[in-house]
Amino acid sequence: MELPSGRCGDPRSCDDESDPEPDPDPDIQAEAYVARVLTPPKPGLTPRRSSLQSTLSASLDAPERKAASRVPPGRLPGLLSLPPELLLEICAYLDARVVLHVLPCVCQALHDLVRDHVTWRLRAQRRVRAPYPVVEEEDFDWPTACIELEQHLARWAEDGQRAEYFCLADGHFASIDAVLLLQGGALCLSGSRDRNVNLWDLRHLGKEPSRVLVKALGTQGNSTHKGWVWSLAAQDHRVCSGSWDSTVKLWDMEADGQQFGEIKGKAAVLCLSYQPDILVTGTYDKKVTIYDPRAGLALVKSRRLHSSAVLAVLADDRHIISGSEDHSLVVFDRRTNGVLQRLQLDSYLLCMSYQEPQLWAGDNQGLLHVFANRDGCFQLVRSFDVGHQSQITGIKHSLGTLYTTSTDKTIRVRTLTHADSTTGQDTHPDLYLLPFSGSCAHRPTQDHLYQKPPQCVEWDLC
Repeated sequence: MELPSGRCGDPRSCDDESDPEPDPDPDIQAEAYVARVLTPPKPGLTPRRSSLQSTLSASLDAPERKAASRVPPGRLPGLLSLPPELLLEICAYLDARVVLHVLPCVCQALHDLVRDHVTWRLRAQRRVRAPYPVVEEEDFDWPTACIELEQHLARWAEDGQRAEYFCLADGHFASIDAVLLLQGGALCLSGSRDRNVNLWDLRHLGKEPSRVLVKALGTQGNSTHKGWVWSLAAQDHRVCSGSWDSTVKLWDMEADGQQFGEIKGKAAVLCLSYQPDILVTGTYDKKVTIYDPRAGLALVKSRRLHSSAVLAVLADDRHIISGSEDHSLVVFDRRTNGVLQRLQLDSYLLCMSYQEPQLWAGDNQGLLHVFANRDGCFQLVRSFDVGHQSQITGIKHSLGTLYTTSTDKTIRVRTLTHADSTTGQDTHPDLYLLPFSGSCAHRPTQDHLYQKPPQCVEWDLC
């Protein structure tokens, strides 16, 4: 379901753009609404009418005015006279997006109630019935978190019984190690040890099975790469694939998946991060290398930040974060062009998911670790045993969702809450546990589809 394109609190997004009249002041409009609809007139007095009220009343046709004049004053609604606790109880039955985007347009009282973050904090914690979230920052976005949380819980309700199941059995003849969703789940790319990157059109699932597999990218020797395809990353409509043949190839999905660039390196490419201004690779020769896709993939810098193979890498406009088989996590500062931090861990990280200020990572022991960026320094906040029996190879998190994949051939869908301080176990059970032995797809709702390989090293849910 698409969210409203603009904030309803903004009159420019709520009014008809074709209206030649100037936009009314939202406070005046709210006061007029309360005076016209919700405030009973005093006995024996005729309420004063502002010019805006007159304009709004004049817009009603004659039959509507006559019908309104026949409503007894004592029967006018008095919703706002209820205590805030009852108003919040009523709001709990409404969709969170309606509460956030529509109710503030009604009146100033509801606007103040809905914009209070305590309202959303109570609502979220009531939904999960456990301490939430795992890491709460000073500017934690409670409304957005609550919306994502409720969508997540509804999507995977009843142990995933609402999900549709599809098996993508054809297309690859070897293990799949990388999967990437594009265009909100409409397209899917899969990288395999058969050296191919396959393009799938998931809009044809369940309708025209013969059209689901579009093609294998590239034409060189009937395969995309000369080695196993191990990583995939995307930036808008541009996609890059990394392989054990020491190359990174770039593909333009708006040009029917045509290749538009190639980087020839000296070691296997195990992980990728694609940003508008940089393309970062982590390679088997212990290096993190940065290229500029705006300048013909020019080499910017290459640094040996680890003493063993680089297994996971991600980047944003400030940092490049890499995890290695040497059990280290390195934070590289792009602005100062130097290492900001180096953390030595008890295990090595295979996958990471970052939304500032939280970094979530899965390791080779099946544990999930949460780091928080506090004043430019990443600190380990919590570690969880989420139930996987072997390495966590894929992770995707947001304010209200968590997905993990593992070489134990399961994917776990959950909402993570505080861990018990004595056991380190997650106290909230899986919303959905999926065991599988081959390529499969689950569609929890009509507008979301998640593709899950048995061993997914790079996993992006767009």
